[in-house]
Amino acid sequence: MNKSANPFRPGAGHTPPYLAGREAEKRIFERLLRQEVVTENLVLSGLRGSGKTVLLDSLKHLAMEQGWLWTGTDINESASIDEANLATRLCADLAIKTSSIVVSEKQTLAPGFTSESRTLRQGLGFEALKSVFAETPGLPLDKLKAAVEFGWNALESSGSGIRGIIFAYDEAQNLSDHAEKDRFPLTLLLDAFQSMQRKGLPLMLALAGLPTLYPKLVDSRTYAERMFRSVFLESLSEPETRDAILKPIEGNDQITLGNETAGAIVRMSGGYPYFIQFICREVYDAFTIRLDKGRKGRVPVREIEEKLDSDFFSGRWSRATDRQRELLSVIASLEHCENEFGVSEIVEKSKEASVRPFSASNVSQMLTALAAQGLLYRNRFGKHTFAVPLFGAFIRRQAERV
Repeated sequence: MNKSANPFRPGAGHTPPYLAGREAEKRIFERLLRQEVVTENLVLSGLRGSGKTVLLDSLKHLAMEQGWLWTGTDINESASIDEANLATRLCADLAIKTSSIVVSEKQTLAPGFTSESRTLRQGLGFEALKSVFAETPGLPLDKLKAAVEFGWNALESSGSGIRGIIFAYDEAQNLSDHAEKDRFPLTLLLDAFQSMQRKGLPLMLALAGLPTLYPKLVDSRTYAERMFRSVFLESLSEPETRDAILKPIEGNDQITLGNETAGAIVRMSGGYPYFIQFICREVYDAFTIRLDKGRKGRVPVREIEEKLDSDFFSGRWSRATDRQRELLSVIASLEHCENEFGVSEIVEKSKEASVRPFSASNVSQMLTALAAQGLLYRNRFGKHTFAVPLFGAFIRRQAERV
């Protein structure tokens, strides 16, 4: 890479120039890879911008190095409409790994005026797996298990020496049952893998998503608590954040960031990987421009905050009504708003604010509505948390601009 090129990449899911931290999470996953019989699967959850997608991609490389096949994709809502859609998704992902395996051969005459024959080989692709699914009697669960087991048996018989298959799905919070429509795709997924793992098949799930994912799994099947190892991605520590800031520009003779600058970025980013990349990209460009003009580099804090507010936060803020924004402003005034908060403390804080106070029933109803909009989520202890990191600081900035 050109040393003068900006190395920082704040795009969604883009691998950073240096992946800082996450060693504990990698060790947990490596332990799961060493299971003789798969009894635990992985759930990787965290707020937006905490680096779930990037970490999941790095786990893929760890798994492949240890002889596992890795398949999967992002889960969109269409895959979770019903059991048939989810089964199609799984068969399509498995077929990517099995399509090169020949399951039948047939001799036919070559085209043209010749008596020569040719061999037609049929691979175990998507259509073959779907045929197994369709022709297996029973419920969708029986059909899906038959198709996946058929694919695994073919892989095992091929002599490839693979240890197993990991089905990895990002944005897995989109998986949902729909009891009102008698559709249970999430339950199907859990039942299928729990059953196949009990039979000793080396098939593992690796699911990544927002913090609502793990409670949703447990609500669907209580045994999910024993079926998954849940890992929540916190923000990076200060030393890890400094590594993420400074490692990518080591050896750069033009741009250097001192301790004061790095400390400012640590504070602004809160240690969240997306914000580290976003802020560092802006700082790098600002330093480059000022150095070109013969000036000393500085961190343009206000300009970066305004750009971050516009690019990342504003779209989410616009979903809230005026009254909901008043409630969010009350929450943002709590000292620990970036951690978790409950109804009673919001009610008490609203009595000190310059807005019409909220009753407990008002707060409960509005928290539910804000969670449905993706601005908050309810944790397993009955408390709520912002679904977006540093959202409280953004809300306070909004109040200052009024």
